[in-house]
Amino acid sequence: MANRKPVFAINWNEVEALVAGMHDNPHHILGMHETTDGVYINAYFPGAKKVVAVKKATGECFELVSDRVPGFFYVKVEQECPFVYYYEVTNGEEQKKKIIDPYVFEAVIDPIDISRFHDGVHYEIFEKLGAHPCTMDGVKGVLFAVWAPHAARVSVVGNFNEWNGKLHTMRRIEYSGIFELFIPEIECGELYKYEIMTRDGNSFMKPDPYANCTELRPGTASRIVDLSYEWKHQDSYNRLLNDKGEMPMNIYEVHLGSFKRPKDGKEFFNYREIAKELADYVKEMGYTHVELLPIMEHENDSSWGYQTSCFYAPSSRYGEPSDFMYFVDYLHSKGIGVICDWVPSQFPMTEGGLARFDGEPLFEPVDDRRSINPRWGTYIFDYGRKEVRNYLISNAIYWISKYHIDGIRMDSIASMLYLDYGKAYGDWIPNEYGGNENLDAISFIKEMNSVLKERFPNCMLIAEEESGWPMMTEDVSLGGMGFDYKWNVSWMKNLLKYMSYDPLYRKYEHKMLTGSLVDAYSEKYILEFSHNEVIGDKGSIVDQMPGGYEEKFSNLRLLYGYMMMHPGKKLLFMGQEFAQFKSFSESDEMDWDLLQFDAHSILRGYVKALNHLYKQEPALYEADQDVNGFEWINENAANESVISFVRKTDKPEDTLLVVCNFTPVKHAKYKVGVPESGTYKEVFCSDEECFGGDGSKNTKAIVSKRSACDNRKNSITIQLAPLSMSIFKIEK
Repeated sequence: MANRKPVFAINWNEVEALVAGMHDNPHHILGMHETTDGVYINAYFPGAKKVVAVKKATGECFELVSDRVPGFFYVKVEQECPFVYYYEVTNGEEQKKKIIDPYVFEAVIDPIDISRFHDGVHYEIFEKLGAHPCTMDGVKGVLFAVWAPHAARVSVVGNFNEWNGKLHTMRRIEYSGIFELFIPEIECGELYKYEIMTRDGNSFMKPDPYANCTELRPGTASRIVDLSYEWKHQDSYNRLLNDKGEMPMNIYEVHLGSFKRPKDGKEFFNYREIAKELADYVKEMGYTHVELLPIMEHENDSSWGYQTSCFYAPSSRYGEPSDFMYFVDYLHSKGIGVICDWVPSQFPMTEGGLARFDGEPLFEPVDDRRSINPRWGTYIFDYGRKEVRNYLISNAIYWISKYHIDGIRMDSIASMLYLDYGKAYGDWIPNEYGGNENLDAISFIKEMNSVLKERFPNCMLIAEEESGWPMMTEDVSLGGMGFDYKWNVSWMKNLLKYMSYDPLYRKYEHKMLTGSLVDAYSEKYILEFSHNEVIGDKGSIVDQMPGGYEEKFSNLRLLYGYMMMHPGKKLLFMGQEFAQFKSFSESDEMDWDLLQFDAHSILRGYVKALNHLYKQEPALYEADQDVNGFEWINENAANESVISFVRKTDKPEDTLLVVCNFTPVKHAKYKVGVPESGTYKEVFCSDEECFGGDGSKNTKAIVSKRSACDNRKNSITIQLAPLSMSIFKIEK
């Protein structure tokens, strides 16, 4: 039993404040209190007919009275020391209920927790804030804690108290802005929210910012859940992560709700069901990783998850946290890495999220010129506030430590880095030096990446940053931002634009094709054709190719082939491996019916062959970060729109010679310089009949001749199909 300071009488002003819902420290008046003339037991049960305190050790009963303020009951037990008790409460319908008093338990969050949180370095704060099933003084229940420094009062509400904010008022922990309450005998599965009263007397309900689970949309309540899970394959994938720069990485980007849908009328497969469907497909296709569009809870389907409402909860659309743990565990058992998109750049303005959480700006800056992102109609995090930084860094740690994910792809970093991102003149405030850089965000990213790399050195940190901010993948200690990889957005945009031109005019834009190699090693890149390229009015990638039906597919095979041969890791959005025509939205399922048509089925077979070739050939991934792993043979044949180059490792037998023809012109005898003399065999051609081409393949081995070409002493003469890629390897 908690020790309390003696009091001499009930403070009826406090009682009136409690009944009015204005008290922020109910433990001071409710519960058991030792006084100079005995022990008082005080309780608040509005609508109760009878309240009895039962001494647990003996069963002795003490009936409480309510003779002054309706709903407030009390009894003085003379000549007694504090003892353990519970209530028997009888309502107006003569129904009796046993209740353990929540106001006899001491605070759990201690001064060290509070100090570290306010300093922004309590990286396991999710273990303290939120709703946690636990046992206190031998009593099972749930500990609730929330940060709401501007609130006048905070209560826990749910079905267990008929959503009445006067019944479970939380204790304000002094000098912390944190409210806490242990409620006995609440079980997992219960819905809850926090009722927050502002300083001006208005009250509203908010879901828990640290909730581990939520109810299914459109509801926004938080759900109490147990995060325990017995991992079976937690180490099976770690061996692949020991040296990220040397491993093949070919990522299949997926929106879980759109990959496949059940035929039995259910809206979605759950995490456990989709795990097998996805893992089998990814394994067959030869991908090494999946990247999930945000699976953190979000209210708005059309946001694809990029407007997160609850950062600590997997979306309830697909099940509970343990189901998502199973999902990750299962994919690891198949040797497939799991990367999750994460959005530390914004959050929605809706009532069901972090916006104006305690009635005032809290997670967002006070000034709208700093807090609002007009491009998406969302709020920007206050990266200068230590508690907010702590919230985000802890969130990243939470997903890695609790769910064992292998990587985090951070969305829209540019919107964080620039104060004027998407804003008109006068709608933003310069930094202290007069510039447009968000110094707080820069500092936050560096701190976050430093902490994550120290704790999880094998977890991949990936940036989507389109502005060209320098040194994104350089170590923080060397002045960089600390990411492992960066999406090569400029490569993607330039290549798609180049491929959209009529092939007859591509020669005038040849540098758009070859220019990416100028800075291919300035960052550690992932080459991506992501969901961003197939949403809205863009159509699918095949839609962006010129020409008729067959020519579109020839261009697409060439595009994918060049991507796989280009230095950098790879990413392709689901459905583009078989040329899904339509644009995507979250309400869509992948159009699997397209595979009944030969062109789409054959293209998927081509991508599958490319993927497996990529994993089989060390030259395509081992030297991705080494300038010596790539060498031009000829990048200047603009008139023919042909390029040739080699990919290599430190082993000569691994060397690949790649020749790409970006026009619909066939070359019966095309001369290409080779890195050394020998016999060359074509090991892959995008124009094979099995891939939908006309079969213009070099079927016989070709012996090089001592005939100068492309500034090389030796050369080979090959047949080069229109709109094709050919790969040769020297026979040893």
